[in-house]
Amino acid sequence: MSHFNLHPLLPLPTIYTPYLTPHSSQLTPSHTSSSNFQFSNTQNTNTPILTSFYLKNTTPTNSITMPSPASNTWINTTLPSSCSSPFKDLASTSSSPTTLLPFKKRSSSNTNTITCSLQTLHYPKQYQPTSTSTTTTPTPIKPTTTTTTTTPHRETKPLSDTKQPFPQKWNFLQKAAATGLDMVETALVSHESKHPLPKTADPKVQIAGNFAPVPEHAADQALPVVGKIPKCIDGVYVRNGANPLYEPVAGHHFFDGDGMVHAVKFTNGAASYACRFTETQRLAQEKSLGRPVFPKAIGELHGHSGIARLLLFYARSLFQLVDGSHGMGVANAGLVYFNNHLLAMSEDDLPYHVRITSNGDLTTVGRYDFNGQLNSTMIAHPKLDPVNGDLHALSYDVVQKPYLKYFRFSADGVKSPDVEIPLKEPTMMHDFAITENFVVVPDQQVVFKLTEMITGGSPVVYDKNKTSRFGILDKNAKDANAMRWIDAPECFCFHLWNAWEEPETDEIVVIGSCMTPADSIFNECDESLKSVLSEIRLNLRTGKSTRRPIISDAEQVNLEAGMVNRNKLGRKTQFAYLALAEPWPKVSGFAKVDLFSGEVQKYMYGEEKFGGEPLFLPNGEEEGDGYILAFVHDEKEWKSELQIVNAQNLKLEASIKLPSRVPYGFHGTFIHSKDLRKQA
Repeated sequence: MSHFNLHPLLPLPTIYTPYLTPHSSQLTPSHTSSSNFQFSNTQNTNTPILTSFYLKNTTPTNSITMPSPASNTWINTTLPSSCSSPFKDLASTSSSPTTLLPFKKRSSSNTNTITCSLQTLHYPKQYQPTSTSTTTTPTPIKPTTTTTTTTPHRETKPLSDTKQPFPQKWNFLQKAAATGLDMVETALVSHESKHPLPKTADPKVQIAGNFAPVPEHAADQALPVVGKIPKCIDGVYVRNGANPLYEPVAGHHFFDGDGMVHAVKFTNGAASYACRFTETQRLAQEKSLGRPVFPKAIGELHGHSGIARLLLFYARSLFQLVDGSHGMGVANAGLVYFNNHLLAMSEDDLPYHVRITSNGDLTTVGRYDFNGQLNSTMIAHPKLDPVNGDLHALSYDVVQKPYLKYFRFSADGVKSPDVEIPLKEPTMMHDFAITENFVVVPDQQVVFKLTEMITGGSPVVYDKNKTSRFGILDKNAKDANAMRWIDAPECFCFHLWNAWEEPETDEIVVIGSCMTPADSIFNECDESLKSVLSEIRLNLRTGKSTRRPIISDAEQVNLEAGMVNRNKLGRKTQFAYLALAEPWPKVSGFAKVDLFSGEVQKYMYGEEKFGGEPLFLPNGEEEGDGYILAFVHDEKEWKSELQIVNAQNLKLEASIKLPSRVPYGFHGTFIHSKDLRKQA
């Protein structure tokens, strides 16, 4: 995921993982004539409710009572277990132009009747934050596996914190300006509704099914466990994702959603679960206003309409109705635990410091500038050197030079001076790589051209005339004068899994997934997306590169989102653990790939079960010794679980049954209990 950083008041896209389309989840958003919604997020019951993404005021087959104006979450919805996933492949045709309605306050007594555009399903009724006790008896993994059944305990803390950190104390002029600008936005939405949205910006596609958002969930203890949690798993698994708090009023890309962290904490063979929004400056202001007001970098900033939305935001800023000077990021992409801080990141802002509480809940400490040392954005994939503990990062700008900077932090959090890397034009750099001695920087063919908006296009452009290349820079460089650039034609890697040095051939080996079409995540196209796991060799002696697919043509599959053993990052590794992104953009399992031989071992989640990024948790000195952790959602039963798989034999060790749906998301990490005790 990555955002564009135009100016303190002007963001652009959030570029995140390979899966840029809908989730299929226990919650499906519904579009109504009101700006108010509710999330559904609980255990299965036999409450029949409608599932719809855009609802119409017509004679209903079923009806739903809309929430009061005070609510700022989504409509309670569900899908029957007999129903296929509401999500349709991105290649399918987006439906007719969507009527997007402005946010209006409405009497709480008003009841809307609606017709569902999908199907009627049985979903759990909305979770009530009262203490309840349920007993679940999971089916054993296999006949010889013991089943541990525990009684979940629900905390009484409300699901959503409605505190208003920015009280509205507007004067007469501000109130008049707010009213006038709201009228302008209403007219803009009315104009936009007359034109069909591309699938890459259509909320009905982007946040359908289990890509749909969920409410916050306070820490739930002693979850049901099928099988046995390995003793070495002691700490907390956290995973980030996009989870829009408010229903989109216009275009929306999956990467645009507000950041939400899901956490499973392991203690003495038991597990707890919680999920919380990362309380960004952006989210706090929108909460205080009760509606979305910040521009959505990918879904909205296209063509003349995108320019209009930027001008609208600038006007609101001029009257101090909103404030983008303290960051506009959503913090929905990456997570890293560094120097006793858990950091949630997106490319358009500084990181946010998130704390894990003693009972496994999460709380946002605030925007984190490394004690005043960082004054620019930081990409969501910093690299933690497993040997010396240094954190390496990039920052890019899409408006002004320098378009790219490199910096690092020592293990105790001291920042190096910025190294300005000269680029001719702003380039999307979602990821990079490190080796023992070098930083490997991709300069590829997806670039930012804001002038394209003037002619009605997208600012994210595939430049077919540009030659992709990789830059090699010493980790401890003070400037970019000695940086070597090596061309790698027609190469676009959204993610790089590892890189290492081979001194005997004077080469740097880069492992990444090469994606075609390169801009298909952001711009609608007819060609099917392919993500090919590749080995790219950069010869420092000759200045030439070679590239080959690691997997044979006969076994070729889309592999995106995953990792190598992070204790070996920057060093030669034999195995990579990557998501099987099929049927795209869903993830039906993961693959353990031998990077030397090309052998592929697959682990499938099961019929109508899909997941996301597999996290490899090392357990010992051997590279392949460890466990895979992955959130998995059953689209038939509409329930979620965390699976723990032995990485050596790909056998399921344990399944933790979760109290609420977990949408498909982005990247995660694991924090061991000994490190948690030292949290800042």
